[in-house]
Amino acid sequence: MGSGAVSVGSDRLAGRVALVTGGGRGIGRAISEQLAAAGAAVAVNYRRDADAAAETVATIETAGGRAVAYAASVDDAEAMAAMVTTAVAELGPIDLLVCNAGIASRGQSVADTDPDELVRVLHTHAVGAHHACRLVLPGMRTRPRGDIVMISSVAGASPGPNGAPYNMGKAALEALAMTLAKEELRNGIHVNVVAPGLVETDMGVRLARAITGNRDLQDLRGLDASSPFGRACQPSDVANAVVWLCTDGAGYVTGQRITVDGGAGSARA
Repeated sequence: MGSGAVSVGSDRLAGRVALVTGGGRGIGRAISEQLAAAGAAVAVNYRRDADAAAETVATIETAGGRAVAYAASVDDAEAMAAMVTTAVAELGPIDLLVCNAGIASRGQSVADTDPDELVRVLHTHAVGAHHACRLVLPGMRTRPRGDIVMISSVAGASPGPNGAPYNMGKAALEALAMTLAKEELRNGIHVNVVAPGLVETDMGVRLARAITGNRDLQDLRGLDASSPFGRACQPSDVANAVVWLCTDGAGYVTGQRITVDGGAGSARA
C-alpha cells in the first residue's frame, strides 16, 4: 500500500533522531517517511522484510533525507539493545521513538486461542515497546526534548470479539504510554498514543476481508463510499498525527490518546 509522496523540505524536526519500530511497511513506512520529510534522521527498524525496509530508506534518501534500516525483533531484548547501540553510534542520540511494530491475532475466540499466539502477540505489541522505551530513555533524558508515540488501535479502548490477543496487546501498550507520560514528565519527554481505525495497509485489507466476507478484496477503495469523508483511512493520515505530536505545535501535549478513524467511532455512538 502506498504511503504518499515524500518531499524533504520542512525543518520542524531538524537535528532530531527517530527510531520507528516496524518502520519499513504500512503505517510504519508512512511515519518513517514523514518524520524524515520534517527533518529527522530515521532509524527504520524491521523484523524480516529487509526489502521493504531498504525501499523505505531509498525513498527517504531520494527525497534528500537521512535513514538507515536496522534488523531486530522487538520482543528480543538483546537484539533491540544491540540495534539501539548501533543506531545511536551511526545517527546520534535517539530523542524520538515511535512504537509501531505489531502483528494481528488469528481471529479466534478466547476459548479457541492458542496460548503461544497470546504470548507472541502480547510480546510484540507491549513487551517489545517496553524494551524499546527502556533502551532509549537514558539518552532521551539528556536531550532538549523527547517524544515517544505509541501506535495503538481503536481496539485498545473498544475491543471487538475474536481478537483477544490483539486487543490485550493494544490495551497494555496504552497502559505503558500513560505510565511513561507520568514518569517522564519531569524529564521533558512527551508520551502520547495514536489509535487508528481501519487503515489501508496489508493488515488492514486482511481485516476488511474478514469483516466483509469478501476474500477477493485487494484494497480498501471499495469501502470509500461508506467511509468518513468519502475515503478509507490511509497510512499518511496516521503519520500526520504522529509528526504533529513531535513538533512545537504539541509542545504542551502529553499523556493523550488521539483517535484517527475519521470520527467513525463517534458516528456509531
